[in-house]
Amino acid sequence: MPLDRRHFLLQSGATAAVVALFGQGCARSQLPPSTSATSPSGFFTSVPISQRDAVVVPPEYEWQMLYPWGAPTGVAGRMPAFAPDAGNSADEQALQAGMHHDGMHFFALDARGERGLLVMNHEYTDEQLLHTDGVKAWNADKVRKSLHAMGVSVIEVRRTPEGWRQVLPSPYARRVHGRTPMRIAGPAAGTPLMRTAADPTGTGVFGTFANCAMGVTPWGTYLTCEENFHGYFGGPKEAANHATPAQRRYGTVPGAQWVEYWRFDERFDLSRHPNEPHRFGWVVEIDPFDPDSVPVKRTALGRKRQESATCTVAKDGRVVVYMGDDARFEYIYKFVSRDPVRPGTDAAARAANRHLLDEGTLHVARFDADGRGRGRWLELVHGRHGIDAASGFANQAEVLIHARLAGDIVGGTKMDRPEWIAVHPHSGEVYVTLTNNTQRGDLGKPGADAANPRAPNFFGGILRWREDGGDAASTAFAWNHYALAGDPAQPGAGTRYPSDHADVFGCPDGLHFDSGGLLWIQTDMSGQSMGKPPYAALGNNQMLCADPATGRIQRFLTGPNGCEITGCVVTPDRRTLFVNIQHPGESRDDGDAKHNSAWPDGSQPGSARPRSATLAIRRRDGGIVGT
Repeated sequence: MPLDRRHFLLQSGATAAVVALFGQGCARSQLPPSTSATSPSGFFTSVPISQRDAVVVPPEYEWQMLYPWGAPTGVAGRMPAFAPDAGNSADEQALQAGMHHDGMHFFALDARGERGLLVMNHEYTDEQLLHTDGVKAWNADKVRKSLHAMGVSVIEVRRTPEGWRQVLPSPYARRVHGRTPMRIAGPAAGTPLMRTAADPTGTGVFGTFANCAMGVTPWGTYLTCEENFHGYFGGPKEAANHATPAQRRYGTVPGAQWVEYWRFDERFDLSRHPNEPHRFGWVVEIDPFDPDSVPVKRTALGRKRQESATCTVAKDGRVVVYMGDDARFEYIYKFVSRDPVRPGTDAAARAANRHLLDEGTLHVARFDADGRGRGRWLELVHGRHGIDAASGFANQAEVLIHARLAGDIVGGTKMDRPEWIAVHPHSGEVYVTLTNNTQRGDLGKPGADAANPRAPNFFGGILRWREDGGDAASTAFAWNHYALAGDPAQPGAGTRYPSDHADVFGCPDGLHFDSGGLLWIQTDMSGQSMGKPPYAALGNNQMLCADPATGRIQRFLTGPNGCEITGCVVTPDRRTLFVNIQHPGESRDDGDAKHNSAWPDGSQPGSARPRSATLAIRRRDGGIVGT
């Protein structure tokens, strides 16, 4: 999600095999498509571009709603109903669906996948909707409620003859939020920059928030990503004069806050507790099967505006985690564990693998500009490649806490907002969305380069790479552009799709491969941009289904006014797709608090508070989704 939009809302509310596969010295647009083991035999009917305040799916499909903001999570004996006037207390919000559903995964509880856990992120809060009186005045209760409305939900769902239903109550039901006790682990745990007055050990922290994309480990745990944490820390404006270069790089500068937490919860006051934001911006591991387990912040994966934590397994069994940093001119990262994964997803396997994300090597991506479509993974390790005391890093903990600055030292490629990352289940090819960057080419900012060829970049695109030798642990790769998105009718748009018949889109964000190799693409044009040039012809945000084997891209869903489409997962039998409708009604970024939708409860704007929600989508004949 673009930072300017969230800002307003929170204020106001090389091997031979690889050379043979990709070609050498040829234009990247000529690269062959990746393979798919199960290309669909039939097409669904593409839905048209829409500006309707509604969810639209192909006529062959139907959808139902699950778990809107404020619905009870399902904790036994504590299931408060949603108050349409936003009258729920902070304590009640801690037991209900949070706001702005985002990344999500389905963990099956039976062999047929008809019963499972939906685990989802709640990214941020619209304070105008969350409180009965909006943001006319801040107080400690509002801070508590806001923190409780972010984080993660674990809910149980099951398939019935009437469709999917939430299980109420459920022994698995749990809310993890901005005040949940958590453990800090890995190389940065306990080090000086992680210690605070409230936690002199530097090993414990309250909460996770700004939870955007996610990942799933091979051993069956959920990884939630702390993205735009910086906007929740603040302080008196005069203290900004003393901000360090690292604070400015991460945006944790007094006076730049989106909300006034710091006035009522002192840990958010940068002038008093400058180390507290070092404890956010991490990947957090949660065991969804144990509601009593303590979430763990894994510092070996590096601190950034964390977007995606996509896991795969290297040839030697080590776990590899791909991550983006969702900000203009930031980097793509890869973590490779020291030790191999113990197979399995049961409790024993989860226990045996609990250390894997604490020991390993973090890398940053460099996309070479020599015309061959090559790249390298550069280690972010203290004492190597100029990362040392002379460049401002006393030890490896500081490298990880200030991963962005370490990426600068080694020469990572500054990207156009790298967001979700997905790994093809058969080829191992890796895809990443680059949502947009309207500042590329501005005075004093980086211009176009091979991996980011448009300046400015209004529409974003999808880039992909294949690791040398087909090994995720490799330090080199071959890359190309899968799609340069946008409206081809716009002068100078520079669009390029994998086939002439691909449905057009802009600002790709969410990305998910199902087990059959179909790629689900979700878009996030800002509420201020939708319906206006150069985005006017693209309508509301949408979800598309792509088959990399054929170049086919078809529009599968369009969402209500103002919403983002995000958080997609397909059940193991490929008969149900779960997707999130985030922040319906978000219409402007310029101080207007009005919402242009009342979805899903109202018929017209103003008739009800719009609510983010999860959809379950199935083919009417029970067939495989995406066909």
